[in-house]
Amino acid sequence: MSTVCLSAGDIYIPIQIQESDIYGGINLLLKNLRPTWPLENVKFKVFTDGITNKLVCCQLSTSHNENDIVLVRIYGNKTDLLIDRKAEVRNIKTLSALGLAPKLYAVFENGLIYQYFPGDTLNIETVLDIKIWPLVAKQMAKMHRVELGKEVQKDPMVWDKIEQFLSLLPEKFSTEVKHHRFVSSFGSVTKLRIEFERLKSHLIKTESPIVFAHNDLLLGNVIFNKDEGTISFIDYEYASYNYQAFDIANHFNEFVGLSIEDIDYQRYPSKDFQLAWIKVYLSEYLGTMTPDAKSVDTVYEEVQKLSLASHFLWGIWSLVQFEHSDIDFDFGRYAEIRLQRYYQTKNDILSVCT
Repeated sequence: MSTVCLSAGDIYIPIQIQESDIYGGINLLLKNLRPTWPLENVKFKVFTDGITNKLVCCQLSTSHNENDIVLVRIYGNKTDLLIDRKAEVRNIKTLSALGLAPKLYAVFENGLIYQYFPGDTLNIETVLDIKIWPLVAKQMAKMHRVELGKEVQKDPMVWDKIEQFLSLLPEKFSTEVKHHRFVSSFGSVTKLRIEFERLKSHLIKTESPIVFAHNDLLLGNVIFNKDEGTISFIDYEYASYNYQAFDIANHFNEFVGLSIEDIDYQRYPSKDFQLAWIKVYLSEYLGTMTPDAKSVDTVYEEVQKLSLASHFLWGIWSLVQFEHSDIDFDFGRYAEIRLQRYYQTKNDILSVCT
């Protein structure tokens, strides 16, 4: 088997990794991509931060060179229903050229192989660290200034993406247990569609700028390199043009915990923290040392409103996974958590910010 060059710099390896033989499949990939690596000297480490994809670190154990480490990301079952893989590859390549994303080494049938960024993923403590969060704010601002080109549509992705996810929800779930749980917690798909239209009618009036956004900056997608004092973002599956305030709000929503058992909305960042974070962000985004208080307050208000869109998006996403995913994760419970939070905060946010 040989690698195929799709275009300059693009490598496609015609291999599909099977869940029943992950390491055998990865060894085939490495034979193509790193033919000089003795496979008996390769050690593997599975990262567990992701929910829908499997991420495996492959390191040549006889070397301490970072170039002798690659990451293999294997897509979850039926995630192509949710994600535009061609756009994902384009985004990674564009951002990598700007130093904002890892280098893409190769694409295979159900995944990617890309550069390892040394460091630690954030957690509920480090995301609040004064040495770290300003770096995250600045890195997001740098990404938000990226322009992908005139051929890429610059409409906010959130509305079409929620519409896409809603269209993937069945009127009747595949098992009686699933369907009963869905009806008990959410009523019906029609009820969710009506709620979506109400939300959109409120939030589409936002004046938040349309920027190139990550859209999924959960803590596991932010890497802090302590030695170099740098922040890197990974996992650009949902990267697209969107409201500036959505990306910020979505990140703040992730402060509450890394797992279902750990989620605690008492950890949601305070207004003072958000204002300080936004001030640092705007100083980088606008290129000014001291953004005026009115600009900071305006972004803060937009962030509160777009936090609702974030909850709704990932709540519906989780319901799609609840129906289709074969991963051992309680997507039904996660959908309940996100949509309950949406309904709990909706009236207060819209009454203050409208």
